Amino acid sequence: MAEVQTSTQSGELSQRFIEFVMMQAQNAALFLGQIPNPQTGQGEVNLELAKMFIDQLAMIQEKTRGNLTNEETAVLRNTLSNLQMAFVEVSQQSRGGKSAAAPQAGPSESSGEPPAASAPSESSDAPAAPPVETESRKKFTKSYGA
Repeated sequence: MAEVQTSTQSGELSQRFIEFVMMQAQNAALFLGQIPNPQTGQGEVNLELAKMFIDQLAMIQEKTRGNLTNEETAVLRNTLSNLQMAFVEVSQQSRGGKSAAAPQAGPSESSGEPPAASAPSESSDAPAAPPVETESRKKFTKSYGA
């Protein structure tokens, strides 16, 4: 009987893990402007918050390496890859108007304020440098640009 319970619990945990990954991906997609803000109905871009959720998924991928099922690994890898590609595309579109991912002082990035919308602009073809970050932020940060 213990085998059946362990298998059932393992299946439930696997499903919860996948749901967690998808929830994080939804949050990143919201801040990439791919999902309309439920309050305004408009797509809004906040690259800093999108990057935070993407970086969290990358950290989860690194910390769980070798401990996931094939399905969990595939879902996490594909989700992370798709979000990274979307981040690059949105950040390239946003570069012309303003600095899209200006770092904020302090850890309270996810306050209750709605993110500022960033209008895509194609006036600048020159690649912008990634924002300068403090040492504490560099620990779990990756760059998805060229």
